[in-house]
Amino acid sequence: MDLSFVTRLGLLLVRPGLLIAAAPPFGALYTPVPVKIGLSVVLGIALAPTVDVPGSVGLPALAVILGREAAIGLALALAVRALLAGAELAGQLAGFQLGFAYAAAVDPQTGARNSTIGALYSSLALLVFLGIDGHHALLKALAESYRELPIGLGHVGPGMATQVANLLGLLFVAGTQIAAPVVIVLLVAEVATGLVSRVAPALNMMVIGFPIRLIAGLVALAATIGVVPTVVSRLVVPALEMAGRLAYSLR
Repeated sequence: MDLSFVTRLGLLLVRPGLLIAAAPPFGALYTPVPVKIGLSVVLGIALAPTVDVPGSVGLPALAVILGREAAIGLALALAVRALLAGAELAGQLAGFQLGFAYAAAVDPQTGARNSTIGALYSSLALLVFLGIDGHHALLKALAESYRELPIGLGHVGPGMATQVANLLGLLFVAGTQIAAPVVIVLLVAEVATGLVSRVAPALNMMVIGFPIRLIAGLVALAATIGVVPTVVSRLVVPALEMAGRLAYSLR
């Protein structure tokens, strides 16, 4: 029995399959598994006319090619993961300062318990990513990766660790930029509360300080919620470029 066709089809499905499985717009926990498999097959069939798939290869070479294809797909998906994780980190920072650290809920994207502000920021970042057609840019990057990185054997470049560090650093950049307005307002509220307690020691700031911080934080959160779309839309292109450089290190 000639299994070369099955092998070639399997090689073609690995890269888009890992991208679909790991990228939040497609591979979130709430997405049914048959939908993920169907999207992977549709992408593979759509890319088949433009992708040069090698013929029969030995088992050791096939294992190396499969690992490389999986790594490239995961590298592309890591860009979106980093953006959403940055928004979630911002929500964790803001929620901790607000005192919402104990108010946890199940995040529909991950299935794990998450703070309410973190889930809000993460969901808003995902909606912004879809609203600016970031999923289209991700699919275009997938198609472009086959031109720059054809299916076959490759090697790990010396700058791979640096590219991973840069992409993960984007997580902290996005989280800091999104959470900065709320954290700064709460810091000012904390300093003001401390000064009032020093000027008027008779006031029980331990009792009235928390409601003051809560009100100030909620007002700041409502006033600066527009920072999330601004930061996410600005970082989509740099994130995809970093993911592309990470994938290119596997050429």
